[in-house]
Amino acid sequence: MVKVGKGCMKLNLAFDVYGTLIDTQGVLQQLESLVGSKAQLFSDSWRAKQLEYSFRRGLMQRYEHFSVCTKDALNFTCDLLNIHLTEEQKLQLLKQYSGLPAFNDVALALPKLAEKYRLIAFSNGESASVCSLLEQAKIADYFSAVVTADEINTFKPDPKIYQHLLNRIDSQAKDTWLISGNPFDVIGAKSCGLHAAWLKRSPTAVFDPWGIEPDIEIGQLGELLHNLE
Repeated sequence: MVKVGKGCMKLNLAFDVYGTLIDTQGVLQQLESLVGSKAQLFSDSWRAKQLEYSFRRGLMQRYEHFSVCTKDALNFTCDLLNIHLTEEQKLQLLKQYSGLPAFNDVALALPKLAEKYRLIAFSNGESASVCSLLEQAKIADYFSAVVTADEINTFKPDPKIYQHLLNRIDSQAKDTWLISGNPFDVIGAKSCGLHAAWLKRSPTAVFDPWGIEPDIEIGQLGELLHNLE
């Protein structure tokens, strides 16, 4: 358990969105209707390539919206798995991606956290898409700010985006936590001096062995409040 002392009311909790609050596997049912037994493999490959494209674009300073990375990764996955989808089917999948559901524990945990801390949504996605997801999940009102990659045209884990977060919310690293289901995000935040909690969404998930560890590890979002008190 992390002891944060009497100043805990001033702590900022920045929540990653995709893979942390919002379930990127929410497209799986539709994929099953399109590609059958390859649905899980397709979903995993699509997500991995989506992230890879964002990393590469950040490094190359050739920014495009996260939705472009998502579309390009979809096309790559179709080619990789030798699956032919019509343009209409691809559009349906991309539309589904813009309406992904929140994980089941999110709506229960956020109200309790919002009573004690300042919550920020912090995402590689573009602002309109992220705000729409939060609204659809009925969790938007718990966040005092939404900070997104399209504001500075780069992606996590570029150090610039973590500094941008601190600038936007007028906070210091020591007073700010990142909560993320993505190890690369946790490592990126820790490298910039923020505190970080890894939300281990899958029991088979493995944290990158870089020698940079999260301050806390949780299996459900509801465990965060107990760990911060």
